[in-house]
Amino acid sequence: MEGALKRFRIVAWIVGTLLIALMFVAMPMKYIWGDDSLIPIVSMPHGFMFMVYLVLGFDLARRAEWPFWPRTVGVLLSGTVPVVSFIVERWVHRTVVAENLSQEAAQEPLQRAAAE
Repeated sequence: MEGALKRFRIVAWIVGTLLIALMFVAMPMKYIWGDDSLIPIVSMPHGFMFMVYLVLGFDLARRAEWPFWPRTVGVLLSGTVPVVSFIVERWVHRTVVAENLSQEAAQEPLQRAAAE
């Protein structure tokens, strides 16, 4: 679970950064100044990384046993709105860590009883 969370966090930051660059740099350059030179440079990596984000987000949701609606869908869609992927990444990290800690705390008495 820790590896899936780490991979998701890294890709969420990459997708968020590329989406901000696309929406606030490349698109204004194209539509305001008529210079579309940055569009393929930013949009292609963003599109590829967004697909990776979807796969890793779904993998993390499956490992964490989240319900498909609304948690998994919400996390997956967060990569489509600028800045939201950063917020959701932080929320996902806190949620997964808290769930892991509660599961470990619940298993600790069982492990002690089995050892005795």
